[in-house]
Amino acid sequence: MPFVSPTNPVVERASPVENADQAFAAVRARTLALAAPLSAEDACVQSMPDASPAKWHLAHTSWFFEHFILAARSPGYRVFHERFDYLFNSYYFTVGQMHTRPRRGLVTRPSLDEVLGYRAYVDAAMHELLERGPGDPELGFLVMLGIHHEQQHQELLLTDIKHLLAQNPLLPAYARLPPVASGDAAPLTWVRGTAGLVEIGHAGEGFAFDNETPRHKALVGEHSLASRLVTNHEFREFIDDDGYSNPALWLSDGWSTVLAEGWQRPLYWQDDLGQEFTLGGLQPLRPAAPVTHLSYYEADAFARWAGARLPTEFEWEAAAAHANPAGNFADSGALHPHPAARGSALQQMFGDAWEWTASPYAPYPGFRPLAGSLGEYNGKFMCGQMVLRGGSCATPAGHVRTSYRNFFYPGQRWQFSGLRLARDVA
Repeated sequence: MPFVSPTNPVVERASPVENADQAFAAVRARTLALAAPLSAEDACVQSMPDASPAKWHLAHTSWFFEHFILAARSPGYRVFHERFDYLFNSYYFTVGQMHTRPRRGLVTRPSLDEVLGYRAYVDAAMHELLERGPGDPELGFLVMLGIHHEQQHQELLLTDIKHLLAQNPLLPAYARLPPVASGDAAPLTWVRGTAGLVEIGHAGEGFAFDNETPRHKALVGEHSLASRLVTNHEFREFIDDDGYSNPALWLSDGWSTVLAEGWQRPLYWQDDLGQEFTLGGLQPLRPAAPVTHLSYYEADAFARWAGARLPTEFEWEAAAAHANPAGNFADSGALHPHPAARGSALQQMFGDAWEWTASPYAPYPGFRPLAGSLGEYNGKFMCGQMVLRGGSCATPAGHVRTSYRNFFYPGQRWQFSGLRLARDVA
């Protein structure tokens, strides 16, 4: 089922995208640049059901533009391959059935070269359509949705390839990363948060996903937020204090997961607790850098051990509205978290690491998903997952905003996920 007339306020407020063709070309070129260091073998393999092969990301993002824009809005457009609707659909069941996700790594054909040819075919048709149809607000919204969708997959491409390369005994690097400054962590201070009735959600300017709407009021109690993210050194203290062996610190599901998975340290930390696997290969663990690749369970257990808690997404958003929006994003080329800068203000609210919150991923009051098949994009996942905020060192710059809501299951930890502490104030 193609996109139908919008009923969501986000779309109703949409306006023509200036320079849509240039924005489209830039994001498509960026994806190719991220995939360039990979061999055809790298691009085909799937390391776990939660991850996807790089080749699949390259094809799926092309399918998104083909299915939801070209096939629906470009008269005479012929799809590149009739079976790609089945092969590269992700979870849009109103579109049709799809190849099962855990078996994406078994698809050796089409080849990487054929997938790149598919991308070029879609790109040419999109450029032609955008030249013909400037000023169409609905088309403008769909193009921006496709661009932001592709940016999400750019981050997934990086985190999925990191997980894949970590399975290789040689621990090969994805790329040569720039050196990271060493030194001690900035002192952790506590910053009084905004309390009372606060405005939450997309304010109506620029692009947003439907799950960021509608803007509404939320009641926030008196609280303080830590000035920076929790560091590797601080998490090492949790490990040394037998944090992974103390069931009193863990949620019931978390403790069951620790026992079932044999967790003893964050994902990618080595047995010696002095090295970690990065996109630049095996590197010394930097004590002052933010700890990452934590599950919600680990973040929650650490907060309890530290005599604190995780912030709610509303506490986080109220603080982020007044924070510096700059941060260490993927565009910096670091592809790894940096230590916090000195200072008593809130640091690292954007970039470096996604911040687990204590909030379940649920609809805002009055939430309406996008109409048609695109309504499956966010709304149907609002069960059993937790909200993360702020973006990471693998997130494209300009992709996140104060109201952006990421979400993962509490046991997942292959993303650059970390934590900031919060505490109640009497």
